[in-house]
Amino acid sequence: MGPDQTEPEVPADAVGRRVSCGAERGTVQYVGPVPPTAGLWLGIEWDHPERGKHNGSHDGVQYFTCRHPKGGSFVRPRKVSFGVDFLTAVRQLYQINTEEVLSYGSSKKLTWKGIQERSFENLPSLLLLQSEVNGPGADGEIRKTTPNVQWLDLTGTLLSSWDDVAAITQQLDQLEGLMLNNNRLCLPSDPSAHCQAFYSLRVLALIDCDLTWPQILDCATMWPQLQDLCVEDNNITELQRPDGVLQSLEILNLSCNPIVQDSVLSIGTLPRLEQLNLSKTGLSALRFDDTAPGSQTSMFPALKSLNLDHNNISEWWVVDELAKLPSLVTLWCRRNQLVSSDGNPRTASQMIIAKLGQLAVLNSCEILREDRRGAELDYIKMFGEEWLKAGGGSEPSSQFTCQHPRYLSLINKYGAPGEGELKKLGPFVLKNQLLKIVFVFPDDPGRKPIEKKLPAFMVVQKVKGLLYRLLKVPAADLKLTYTTLKFYSIEDGDQVLVRWS
Repeated sequence: MGPDQTEPEVPADAVGRRVSCGAERGTVQYVGPVPPTAGLWLGIEWDHPERGKHNGSHDGVQYFTCRHPKGGSFVRPRKVSFGVDFLTAVRQLYQINTEEVLSYGSSKKLTWKGIQERSFENLPSLLLLQSEVNGPGADGEIRKTTPNVQWLDLTGTLLSSWDDVAAITQQLDQLEGLMLNNNRLCLPSDPSAHCQAFYSLRVLALIDCDLTWPQILDCATMWPQLQDLCVEDNNITELQRPDGVLQSLEILNLSCNPIVQDSVLSIGTLPRLEQLNLSKTGLSALRFDDTAPGSQTSMFPALKSLNLDHNNISEWWVVDELAKLPSLVTLWCRRNQLVSSDGNPRTASQMIIAKLGQLAVLNSCEILREDRRGAELDYIKMFGEEWLKAGGGSEPSSQFTCQHPRYLSLINKYGAPGEGELKKLGPFVLKNQLLKIVFVFPDDPGRKPIEKKLPAFMVVQKVKGLLYRLLKVPAADLKLTYTTLKFYSIEDGDQVLVRWS
């Protein structure tokens, strides 16, 4: 702690206010002396704990508390900013000196002719991300100055509460989209009092706002017509049923939250939900026990698109459960642990397609008619021997039917497999995964193609490392182009074009 100097006046309501210190943001938790030093100190809990030094204590005295053991600091008032009002921030970012003219200077930087305040009236969007907005300012001035704003980005500001946000948005009658990412907002005492402030809101982003699901449900009263909600990277664990709120929601992003997977069904009652992102949530299972295999669940009635990327799904019965979703046509399921018996990722993709009869898009790739036909025929052959052992015909064992709910419908569609068509399910060993790849060099006609056998799971960076050793060209300079892409991934015998600058 350094010596005291002349300090600026600290706001009377400083505790709980948001402040900036350089690029860092934090919340004031204490204002007062910290003996044995003289003068005034601010005790700040930082958004990023690595910026801090302690838990709010000094010389054995606890002045404030932090959630992280080293998330706090004592800072002199002169070193922080409490921010500016909304319109001041707008003018700082949008209004340039009125004497400047539109020109391309020697520095090749574009400068704009001064914007008069009245021209703000026509702005459809305001991007105030990382600005120091701390509140609305004078009553009614926002409505007079920027009345036609439809999209507002307030990412990473110094707003301290939802009351402050509502005081701004209630003056923006046309507002449809609002981004509040990287803010820490105190909850309102009466959320329903702010319904009118967010009445036109359709899209809301709350990424990294340190929110729990119950807090989101409490706030949802304020958003009566919300259609698109992104709450990625918060503190969402167990989901509860959104009774009476979020009923107009069509898109929900819960990515990067450690969700208790058994609670996912709690949001299955949302009547209009069409797109759900559950990527990077740690899910390993999703089960709809309200209906038998091969039937449709009453949960998620409108869900068309589901993202399950980067999870821990390893059991194929989970895919069979997804087949119960009545409206599902688009699925992302990359970076999971679903493995076919031969270890080939192409086979695993075929199995997903065969199990999900309504699916139209898998992992961003459209499923063409020939893709589906090939996948379903291969699936019939792959499990044909197991089907025969289970009794075959139209009534195989219940165990087989539970594991392969679509199998009988596929036989009805294509016919039963002949004995010569049955595929032996080989063990998952390395030789099953090796693909022959031919590297060609279109910009170097004199160089002969290189043929290599590579593991099917080999990532692009590893391939570039291999080529670096063969060509002595830095991996960062290499550009690989796969020209024969059809649907799944690189297949045995495919060509990869290699270029470098």
